Amino acid sequence: MANDLLSSMHISAAGMSAQRTRMDVIAENIANAESTHTAAGGPYRRRQVVFQAINQQHPFSAVFSSAFQSGGEQSVKAAAIVEDKKPFREVYDPSHPDADARGMVKMPNVNPVEEMVDMNAASRSFEANVTTMEASKRMFIKSLQLLR
Repeated sequence: MANDLLSSMHISAAGMSAQRTRMDVIAENIANAESTHTAAGGPYRRRQVVFQAINQQHPFSAVFSSAFQSGGEQSVKAAAIVEDKKPFREVYDPSHPDADARGMVKMPNVNPVEEMVDMNAASRSFEANVTTMEASKRMFIKSLQLLR
């Protein structure tokens, strides 16, 4: 039982870590929504987090997995941060220092509204993991109280 409670806490912690990475990347995207020149030379390119499911084998579940469960708990991690390949927006502004000969400026492929929706979803996912962590903690404390 203690192993199950600790497993649920570990899974929640992994989810919170992954969502925190996602929120950091979204904040970076919003901060650079108007950056037309980066160290790489072009406009800022939107970044996204790629999640990966990970299978956790605990000693107990490794021994009894065939009898009691399907091989361990599934958790998640932020496996990579990739650049979005959508094309850049073009805006006519001949006075801009990064304007081309036609007066067009390549702007980042970041849509602030889309980023805010993603931030809200990441925040809700983080909150769900916090709630699960707190419930597991309460169950663990109640179990300890019962053993007194």
